[in-house]
Order: sequence, then structure tokens, then C-alpha cells
Amino acid sequence: MAERARVSRRSRAEAAGGVRVGELLRVPPGSGPRLADVDTRATPGDPPGKRRARAAVAAVGERLAELQERLYAASTAGDRRRVLLVLQGMDTSGKGGTVKHVVGRFNPAGCRIRSFKAPTDEELRHPFLWRVERALPAPGEIGVFDRSHYEDVLAARVRGLVPEDVWQARYELINDWERQLVEDGVTLVKVFLHLGYEEQRERLLARLDRPDKHWKFSEGDLDDRVLWPEYQRAYEVALRRCSTPWAPWYLVPADRKWYRDWAVAHLLHETLSDLDPRYPPGDLDLDRARARLSAD
Repeated sequence: MAERARVSRRSRAEAAGGVRVGELLRVPPGSGPRLADVDTRATPGDPPGKRRARAAVAAVGERLAELQERLYAASTAGDRRRVLLVLQGMDTSGKGGTVKHVVGRFNPAGCRIRSFKAPTDEELRHPFLWRVERALPAPGEIGVFDRSHYEDVLAARVRGLVPEDVWQARYELINDWERQLVEDGVTLVKVFLHLGYEEQRERLLARLDRPDKHWKFSEGDLDDRVLWPEYQRAYEVALRRCSTPWAPWYLVPADRKWYRDWAVAHLLHETLSDLDPRYPPGDLDLDRARARLSAD
């Protein structure tokens, strides 16, 4: 508890000094947290409470929509840049909620969302990155992965779906592949939604209490819950080995849904603001076009 309190106080102090949300949440390359020591109810960046944070998400959403349009417009002039938001976390951590409340403000024409389930027979006949490559955003688009290629070092590892030497080799394959993506104009925003064990219990029970949520409940969720310690260890290794200078991981405490949305919205806003896409100049004779319209 003392460690969690220190983390919370340090986050507020750093935020007061003007530190960006991404800097507070980034997992340093080559090192990773012991997840049990990270408070899943923490609010790094010190947002202004639940009600005002939700209002802030709406305000940031308007700016995100403009930046998305500029990114899409820039691609018509040959700009190959795009953004890929990767959302990972245990069941009920809020991947779908993040898509709804943050990404849902984007223009669908410039957004590509893919939810990865258990691989199909066809996908299993190919290398593990094959199905992910087919879902990448095109230049000018913002892509969102609800789960991702990291399932192949998470679920595949914990459930013993492939031999250890296979999943061990995948970390470097992922790092090399992500570097190639960055060189091709992709900016990756990899977010681990860090949910608490007791919070997950409450969310699963809430699904059982609501008939309109039964479709989201699966016995597999309970099977994975039994393997919670193994999944936490698998996430720790993935964060440590695959948070790189070119594609860092961001750890977002996810027990408070309002904070989760606030943090991801700001991560995306910082990313797109750094890219600073511009509307391309029009290649047209304005006076001639106006004259033709006036004469019509």
C-alpha cells in the first residue's frame, strides 16, 4: 500500500510540472513493472475527477476528430503516416468501452477497427503475424486492435498452445516487425489496460446480473481467471521485452473507467498532435472555379 501511495503522489507532482500523460504511463524500454505493485485504481496525471474528466474526454474528442481529418486529408497528397492503437488487457478491462467512448468519436471513413478472437483454421496455416498484417490501417487511417498479435505471447504462452521455444522467439519477431511498421509510417500506441482482480470479479458478476450483458459472458472468462497469476506474469514479460524506443507500451490503470477513457484520449491526442498532419494545398484555380459557379 505504501508503494501505491508513493506512485500516486509522484504522478500528481509530475503532472503539476507539466509532464505529458504519455510520459507518466510509458513503460521504459528494457524494464517493466511488477504488476502487483501498480495500483489499478490510480489516476496518474491527476485528472479533475470523474465528472470533469468525462467532459474533458468530450472536448479532446473534438480535437481528435479534427486531427483525424487532417491525417486522412494528408494521405491524399502522398503522406503515408497512420496510427495504430493496440488495446490489450484481461477480460472486462474495458477494451470495447475504450473503443466506444474514445475512438467512437472518429469519422468511420478514416478508422479501421479489428477485434481479434481465437485464430481460424485458415489463420493457423500462416505465420502468426499474417492475420494482423491484413488488418493494418492504410495511410491516413487510424487503426484499432482490440487484442492483437500479443495474444501469441500471452494466451499462447499461458494456455500452452505452442511449445515454449516457439513463443519465446516471438518477442523479437514482434519487435522487428513493429520497427518495420514504424519505418513505413505507422505510429504505434500500445496500451495495456491494467485491471484489478477484485474489480474483474465485480464486472463479471454485473454481467451475470444483466440479461442484456449475458451475450458478453463466456465460461472461457472464468477459465482465464483461474490462470490470473500466469497471465500477469506473461504481461510483465511482454511489457518488458516489447516496450521499445520505436513502439513503447503504456500502462493505464483501468479500474476507474472514466480515468481509462481520459488517459487513452490524451495519449491519442498527444500522438496526433506530435504528428501534426496538415491539409494539403489545393491544386485549383479558385477564381476560375468561382466564376464557373457564378455563371451556372
